[in-house]
Order: sequence, then structure tokens, then C-alpha cells
Amino acid sequence: MRVFCAVIEAGGFAAAANRLGLSTSAVSRYVAQLEAHLSVRLLNRTTRRIGPTTEGFAYFERCTQLLADLDEAEATIAGEARRPRGRLRLTAPIALAVLRLAPAFASFSQTHPAITLDLVLSDNVADFVEEGLDMAIRVGRVGSENLVARHLDETPLMIAAAPSYLARAGTPQRPDDLARHACLTYAFSATANQWHFETASGERAAVTVSGAFNANNGVMLAELAVSGSGIVQAPGFIVQPLIERGDLVQLLPDWSRRSLPIHVVYPTRRHLSAKVQAMTSFLTTWFEQHRT
Repeated sequence: MRVFCAVIEAGGFAAAANRLGLSTSAVSRYVAQLEAHLSVRLLNRTTRRIGPTTEGFAYFERCTQLLADLDEAEATIAGEARRPRGRLRLTAPIALAVLRLAPAFASFSQTHPAITLDLVLSDNVADFVEEGLDMAIRVGRVGSENLVARHLDETPLMIAAAPSYLARAGTPQRPDDLARHACLTYAFSATANQWHFETASGERAAVTVSGAFNANNGVMLAELAVSGSGIVQAPGFIVQPLIERGDLVQLLPDWSRRSLPIHVVYPTRRHLSAKVQAMTSFLTTWFEQHRT
């Protein structure tokens, strides 16, 4: 079971073998014996990648829990059941991690020196199994319905442009005006190129926007806006500092009442590891103390 779980978490036989200190052939043999014992194919094998079958994923989830219970039982006897330790593989959006979370991670590491943080920064919604993740911090979309999400904070969605762009193209007064402007679009947006707005009184609007730039990173879009390339819609933790410096001007403030939730996310399991619980508790407290 441990070898099988390691293959899925590491993404292949060779990587799992390196992690476990075994030969690749031994790892392959263990998995083959497990499949023969269960009379079920657990892995899809191709020349490019290895991934679990539907049955394999279900078995992986159960094995992970069983092995965690076994480790906890053994640790209980040793008196160290709830001491957070080991490698914690966590993913977070690039901009949020760089602009806001670096101090939090540094403080967490000082508080929990027995935990090694393995940070995977990506604006895409990474797959827990494929990336071997323990938990994630996500802005907006949580991902699969099979995940547990704990709310940490909200970040406002803000519209902004550089003074140079506004001098050249004019300042939009209503959301509909954006259809005639160069807008910088975000590749991972849940609403694609449709921007949504809402006033304090509940009036709503949706506008399909377009422009010369589309990118999968909010910081890049904000910097393009600073250069005068168009209008950007991005979370406040990206654009607010640029507005405060005068690099950008906030637009349509009366319409920008929407916000995105920030969650800490982890797989649905009956028992969480001590390290995941420690990070979840730490982030909850940290966000309460550092509201934007």
C-alpha cells in the first residue's frame, strides 16, 4: 500500500523508488502484486505518464487513510501522535503567495521547525493526486466537490488602468463602456472574458471584454496595465499597492462590489495529519490578524 501510494504521489515508478529507497523494478513489482491480489488494474500506464484508474484513485484514498491511521496508532504508543512534522506540500496562487503569504510561511516555519514546506506556486487549479499535494490555498474556485474548504478571507475585485491609458482612451463611466476599451484578460478566470459588476444597492451588470493581451498570471496583467496597455480586473492584493503608488487609477468604484473568497483546501479525509491541521489553524489566525 505504501509503495502504491508513493507511486501516485510522486507521479511515477522511478520517482517513487527514489523516495522510498527502492529499485524501480521493485516498486513496479509491488504494484503488480497488489493489482494481482485485488484483481483490479490500479494504474493507467502510458509512455508519458502514470495515473490512477477510477478504482485506483478510490483505493488510494482508502489506503492513505488506513496508513495515516496506522502511523497515528504507532505514534501514539511513542507519545508523538500530534506533533506536526515531516514534509508539507502546499500549492498557492503565485501572486497571493509572493505578495502576501511569504511572511506567513516564514512565521509558520519558525513556529513549526519540524515541518519542511514544499511550496508549489501556480495560478492553475492543481490536481491533488497528480501533484502529490497535502493542501492548497485557493482564490475563487475551490476545485473538486470532494475537497474540504475552510474560508480564510475575501479579496475585492478591482478595475484599474494607468493614467497614460486613460488620457489616451478616456475613462469608462459605466461597465458597458468597457466593451469599447482594451481590456487585459485572465486565462484562468471562471467567467472567461465576461466581467461582472455589482453596486451597493444590488444593481448588476455583465460585460464581454476583449483586448490585445491574455495571460495566465495576474501580476503580469497588472504590469501591462501600468505600462498603459489597457484596463485590468484583478484582486486587490495585486492592484491596490499599484493604485496607492499612483501607477494605476481605480475605475468604476461604485460598481466594484464583488470579491473573491480565499480558502484553504484539503482532501476529504476522516482524520487530518497534524501538519495539515497545524497549517490550517495557523493560516486562519494569520488572516484574521492581517485583514486587507
